[in-house]
Amino acid sequence: MSRENWEAWLGTGLRVALIVVIAFVLRAVVRRSISRLIKRMHRDDKRRTGRSGGSLLASPERRIQRAAAIGSVLRSAASVMVLGTAALMVLSQLEIELGPLIASAGFLGVAIGFGARNLVTDVLSGMFMLLEDQYGVGDRIDAGEATGTVVEIGLRVTTLRGESGELWYVRNGEIKRVANLSQGWATAQLDIEVRADADYEQVRKLITGAGEELRTAGSPWDELVWEPLEVLGLESVTLDSMVVKVRARTMPGKAVTVERELRRRVKQTLDEAGIAQVDPAGVTLEKLRAAPGATLRNTEG
Repeated sequence: MSRENWEAWLGTGLRVALIVVIAFVLRAVVRRSISRLIKRMHRDDKRRTGRSGGSLLASPERRIQRAAAIGSVLRSAASVMVLGTAALMVLSQLEIELGPLIASAGFLGVAIGFGARNLVTDVLSGMFMLLEDQYGVGDRIDAGEATGTVVEIGLRVTTLRGESGELWYVRNGEIKRVANLSQGWATAQLDIEVRADADYEQVRKLITGAGEELRTAGSPWDELVWEPLEVLGLESVTLDSMVVKVRARTMPGKAVTVERELRRRVKQTLDEAGIAQVDPAGVTLEKLRAAPGATLRNTEG
């Protein structure tokens, strides 16, 4: 081997080694910078959550998983870009023609794209879902085909735990719309149906009092009910009954629990005041007893 060839190969080897070293150093720096940025975003989000009263929008587990997923995606993308660019530079130094290689890679990418378009859709949907923070671990969501509590979030699949304990694996690309039942607050709503001849103002005051008693009843109701009960007014009026609609803002996911307890307390309050409630069909117990041929047995006492 001549001296000129030896020097050329040595120079090429040194340039390749320098490109590889710079690529790995740059990759490490970029990955570390992304990790620091994610940690800083996590701390800022935690401080904002603390100032806003610590809602369930950003539980520690949810913030950690979301930050980890976003950081993993960004680090992987940075590694592919840096190492891919370095590989092309190394091939260029080795005097390998890149035109046919890039064309072949383009055709291969198109073929893989057509064959794995569902996978690409799932991954892209998962990335945007994480970036937009549509839901997180612990949230109860309605994903269309399945409803349950989010157990795990991946770039391709979201895992839900149903009410009966079943696990749902939902592809992110198949989720066309999401109803997050755990963000912000929920609403407990009741339709209280009483006789039409009842005093509305008295009924309203009794219902409001029952709601206030529930809100100040101590744990756990003082944490579940976030605002005083609101009497919206008369929902409907017939010759036999009137419907009073009420609502209360509650902790996310606890609306049904609050509705059941509020319904019990309202019934007890109205019974003590001697105000009779009617069923949704508008049939009272007195009507049934007074009906011709009625044989209802008196169970009182």
